[in-house]
Amino acid sequence: MGGIFGVASKSSCTLDLFFGTDYHSHLGTRRGGLAVYGPNGFNRSIHNIENTPFRTKFDGDLNELEGNLGIGCISDNEPQPLLVQSHLGSFAITTVGKINNMDELVDISYKNGCTHFLEMSGGSINPTEMVASLINQKSTIVEGIQYVQELVDGSMTLLLLTPKGIYAARDRVGRTPVILGKKEDAFCASFESFAFFNLGYETYRELGPGEVVFLTPESAETLVKPREEMKICSFLWVYYGYPTSTYEGINVEEMRYECGKKLAQRDAQRENVKPDLVAGVPDSGIAHAIGYANESGIPFSRPFIKYTPTWPRSFMPTQQSQRNLIARMKLIPVEALIKNKSLLLIDDSIVRGTQLRETTEFLYSSGAKEVHIRPACPPLLFGCPYLNFSRSKSEMDLITRRIIADREGDNVSEEVLADYANPDSTNYKEMLEEIGRQLNFTTLHYHRLDDLTTSIGLSPCKMCTHCFDGK
Repeated sequence: MGGIFGVASKSSCTLDLFFGTDYHSHLGTRRGGLAVYGPNGFNRSIHNIENTPFRTKFDGDLNELEGNLGIGCISDNEPQPLLVQSHLGSFAITTVGKINNMDELVDISYKNGCTHFLEMSGGSINPTEMVASLINQKSTIVEGIQYVQELVDGSMTLLLLTPKGIYAARDRVGRTPVILGKKEDAFCASFESFAFFNLGYETYRELGPGEVVFLTPESAETLVKPREEMKICSFLWVYYGYPTSTYEGINVEEMRYECGKKLAQRDAQRENVKPDLVAGVPDSGIAHAIGYANESGIPFSRPFIKYTPTWPRSFMPTQQSQRNLIARMKLIPVEALIKNKSLLLIDDSIVRGTQLRETTEFLYSSGAKEVHIRPACPPLLFGCPYLNFSRSKSEMDLITRRIIADREGDNVSEEVLADYANPDSTNYKEMLEEIGRQLNFTTLHYHRLDDLTTSIGLSPCKMCTHCFDGK
């Protein structure tokens, strides 16, 4: 998906920028980048971080990246930040989001005088370059940012660095967060709220949907007021958000405890679920499992441990076969806590089902009697059109959609899909039974959507739940 961080300071911003950006490393695996403005103008560094952590790659660049204004990113796709020279002056720009109507935007750009784009490998256009092109079609940067928000089908959050300060803009309906931090003589803008705490900043405020602010060392001025409509991604709390992060005033770790609590309350009504212990798939499932254990009174345990010395990154390679292998290599079973035990296992979600099936198999091979699975979110039925959450090219990568296709054929109506999303329908229950059969689970019960929204605590109309219900 990606993460962004920016600093406007009266003194050097380099170290704050470096560490603040590094704290977003759980959000992407492809590229890392920093851009600063200082006495020598703009300077930038971009590195491939697929095999080496951000911190290691950029440590040697810090002496050259000197300035009091800077932006940085962890990108799961294109190289950025980009340096741009236009009629609006020189600036650097970095983005988080997804553009679904790229061909349309290319045509608009050509008609409005853009002469070319620099192609990336594979012939695709860098989405951040497209955003810069759209901004440059207007007479001011603010008008350009509003133009981007109007035209982009998907979502677009950005930081734009100028010699005078930093523009920070949250996407039109706030699908991704931007939070401001403040300390003496400096302001920062961050995707993750925790990224600036150890740097001495205090939380200043969160940006609202579509809001644009201009940051200087002295101030954070609102240039475009926030919109009323908000659709922040609910999956941020379930999986992508770091435990110490807070979005819209709601902490990720605390929300995951609530998820586990709700799962336990549902299981208390079922007679066939009597596990000996509760466990979470490391790392994102652990907090959910603790919440379940605290509510149910069933002991929490760690029947397998995530091996991190040689696999420190949260994300994995782009190739699915490699992802499956590494997922298996990361988890080391503790046979003494597995043998002859009935286990209830909580994972953040089930996408393809491959990794969780392999996890279940090695639990059985280590002597487990039963493996009950409780995903911490509802079944994933739809691909995300708003954020780059997955490298999947088709919704048929989802185990739910493959089972629905086997039952209903290739052309499934919205009405039928809505019925499969309804946790009280027969189709939903039979889909879960088939998933459990294919993946060899003793029982399978997902977190209900109504329980998920309650666990988060925001009004349902302010959250995006598209991947669960298509809305």
